[in-house]
Amino acid sequence: FFVTMKEGVEAQAKALGLKVKIVDAQNDPAKQANDISDLLESGVSVLIINPVDSAAISTSVEAANAKNIPVITVDRSADKGKVAHIASDNVKGGEMAAQLIAEKVGKAAKVAEIEGIPGASATRERGQGFHNVADKDLTVVAKQSADFDRTKGLNVATNILQANPDVQAIFAHNDEMALGAIQAAKSAGKTIF
Repeated sequence: FFVTMKEGVEAQAKALGLKVKIVDAQNDPAKQANDISDLLESGVSVLIINPVDSAAISTSVEAANAKNIPVITVDRSADKGKVAHIASDNVKGGEMAAQLIAEKVGKAAKVAEIEGIPGASATRERGQGFHNVADKDLTVVAKQSADFDRTKGLNVATNILQANPDVQAIFAHNDEMALGAIQAAKSAGKTIF
């Protein structure tokens, strides 16, 4: 997702004759705040941000607002500050995932949830949507954060499957963690659909 987004931004900037600078916070809110501070000091005209933490990013958004620099958040929102926000309906996505799981493995099936970064709006929203359906139609026996990271998703899913060998499905809050969970499921001899 982020590679495609980066490539799209770069291609559109080139087509418009604009300069673009992309920085990667590596899922570290403090690094993201420092990166944004540096960008603001360098005189950028607009910021496009995927917040690591929706609350922590608010100070950076408000600093950009104070300098009259437009801020666009993508996929994850900021809790405070003035932004334009571009995202899918994460609550609906979580609901759709739980509905699909219920259709594939049956109602009351034992399932696990691998959560994204605590504090990220996408984590809260995808989890909320999932539980809107799962709490009625499925039995959630385990949930743990893997910070939207594939390797952590693999490790968390491996541990969940060892502790709960009767888990029939795993809902991961993003594609990277899902890929890790798939690898763990294959290693555990589970059927993948």
